[in-house]
Amino acid sequence: MNKTIFLLAGTIGFVACGEKKKSKTSEIAVAERTEIKVKAYPEVRKDTIVDDYFGTAVADPYRWLENDTSEETGAWVKAQNTVTFDYLKQIPYREDLEKRLTELWNYEKVSAPFKKGDNYFMYKNDGIQNQSVLYIQNGLDGEQEVLLDPNTMSDEGTTSLNGMGFSKDNRYMAYGISKAGSDWVEINVMDLETKTLLKDKVEWVKFSGISWYKNGFYYSSYDQPTEGSDYSGKNEFHKVYYHALGTAQDEDELVFEDKKHPQRNAGAGITDDEQFLIVTTSESTNGNSLMVKDLKNEGDFITLVDNYETDNYILDHIGEGNFLINTNYLAPNNRICIVNIATPTQEKWTDFIPEKDYVLREVSLAGDKMIASYMKNVQSKLEVFDKTAKYLYDIELPGIGIAGFSGDKKENTAFFSYTSYTTPTEIYRYDIKTNSTTNFFKPKTAFNNANYITEQVFYISKDGTQIPMFVTHKKGLKLDGTNPTFLYGYGGFNISITPRFSAVNTVFLEQGGIYAVVNLRGGSEFGEDWHTAGWRLNKQNVFDDFIGAAEHLIKENYTSSEKLAVHGRSNGGLLAGAVMTQRPDLMKVAIPGVGVLDMLRYHKFTIGWAWAGEYGRSDTDKENFDNLYAYSPLHNVKKGVEYPATMVVTGDHDDRVVPAHSMKFISELQAKHKGDNPVFVRVDVNAGHGAGKPTEKVIEEWADVWSFVLWNTNANVNFNAKTNKNEK
Repeated sequence: MNKTIFLLAGTIGFVACGEKKKSKTSEIAVAERTEIKVKAYPEVRKDTIVDDYFGTAVADPYRWLENDTSEETGAWVKAQNTVTFDYLKQIPYREDLEKRLTELWNYEKVSAPFKKGDNYFMYKNDGIQNQSVLYIQNGLDGEQEVLLDPNTMSDEGTTSLNGMGFSKDNRYMAYGISKAGSDWVEINVMDLETKTLLKDKVEWVKFSGISWYKNGFYYSSYDQPTEGSDYSGKNEFHKVYYHALGTAQDEDELVFEDKKHPQRNAGAGITDDEQFLIVTTSESTNGNSLMVKDLKNEGDFITLVDNYETDNYILDHIGEGNFLINTNYLAPNNRICIVNIATPTQEKWTDFIPEKDYVLREVSLAGDKMIASYMKNVQSKLEVFDKTAKYLYDIELPGIGIAGFSGDKKENTAFFSYTSYTTPTEIYRYDIKTNSTTNFFKPKTAFNNANYITEQVFYISKDGTQIPMFVTHKKGLKLDGTNPTFLYGYGGFNISITPRFSAVNTVFLEQGGIYAVVNLRGGSEFGEDWHTAGWRLNKQNVFDDFIGAAEHLIKENYTSSEKLAVHGRSNGGLLAGAVMTQRPDLMKVAIPGVGVLDMLRYHKFTIGWAWAGEYGRSDTDKENFDNLYAYSPLHNVKKGVEYPATMVVTGDHDDRVVPAHSMKFISELQAKHKGDNPVFVRVDVNAGHGAGKPTEKVIEEWADVWSFVLWNTNANVNFNAKTNKNEK
């Protein structure tokens, strides 16, 4: 139950004090630490709203900030950004950081090619283009040409490509575009022979694939939102449609809907032989039902899975009603099963590739082989099987890192990408018949990765569980407790945080920083059991794991509390917010990014209801409420406590985790925090949750983040000729 009382009081205003100080050079910043003056935080109106949760009264004074389109919220954003950016501009080396970060980012990036018909497609970015460009070429030796350049679709580079699908004859390509980082997608169609756009346009698509069948495609969408609720309104009644080329969207065929369950998502796909339509539904971010329909024989839907307790994905129809399915049913580390529609229920499924003691991530069908991508100790392992599921051999990888495989069962040439914390993404060409690998693309960067090392360490969490962590730093770095250290984690939604190169981290490493990534429970690094150990009523395990990582880094003299910064994004933003409110003494800096920070109301906005399977809901029962209330960052800010220097990061177009989470949290923090550590919010205008964010905005954001981190950890920052010449 949830009763709400509304009483209004107060006004919003902005009070400024102090003058803007001219930036000093970075050489002076190394020699002497300059003083930075902080403008007064905005005075924020408080409502006397009180909710009753099972007998507990919970105040929500900043609820008005949930109205993301109001003039008052707009004024709040402007006032807060004025304070934040005034502070950041005073950091003497902030411009040097942005310049160096731009240099480090400016290298060519190429995705693994994929083949459709006679053509290969790949994404390329020449360095600092805001969005990667889609190229097409006829065969591997053909001349490349630009097919789609999203940089030309908006003046600020905020339009990005979002998914695509190809007709069976590869004549047409449907592709999605997203604007300003929103999850809303618009689908357009291109004739690949003439490189011209058709008149077809499908709008208000969200959380959807594009699956072609005959002269059109299946997609998923919600009803058009009411005016003003585009980015915050609750998304309900997801539907599957079929769009035939040459018709208007309002003529699209409704293929599937669930009128009884508004908070279920639905998606559709087609088997490669176009015989079966696959429809899957979900109630949360894990677990899905599964149905198939024989289109060739005009059959009815046959249910394979009728619950939401396991994850199940059809890989292929291998004939006579037999399907290969990737599932964690009775297999926390995943397995491949054979399923026949004559005996479809899960208890009738049989092993094809049995479960192993390390995690199966995905299987690709390439040539006459099956390539199984496993993860063992948070590192990739590619195993090759024949069509009878007999193990043949491993594909040798360049080192300890993560590989992504791209192949086609009609082709004997495949590709895989490889990356690590110190290795920018490389692309390898793989010959399936000969099991041989050759380098297809290796980037040239301004980062001298030979000077850096990554080690995997293990430590014991609060309840005795062993947790792995990757630590990257300069070779020969002295572990004397004085190194600025950046600790990152996620810990949720069955998502693995794996070794990946990121140009944004290189500028921090060059300045002597240590970059640490912890593989928390709640992810899928060690299968579904690892996931469930960090969800729902077990969520505190995730925070304890992260706290244990920080304590390990301090104990082993990598760093100290005065030199430690913590960061996470989205569910990881919740992590950073929870840890900084539980152990404010443990770190000097906290960066909660686009975080879920109001755990009592997260389910009331956009797709938030789908996270209830991961978190539980505050309004279902007292046990769930008590659990959420105990760690919700917004509700655990205490008056008179000295919190770490904090910069909350969000985007005004974030319709995944609405910016109200960050806005309410920082308002509460500014009102109650004591001490000299600054506590700010950085609201990126015309930006969303993160996907499709233009390179220019990413560089600006991370120049601000690293400036804030390095300044507040009192790091010895120095930009000299040696640093800017690749440390040679």
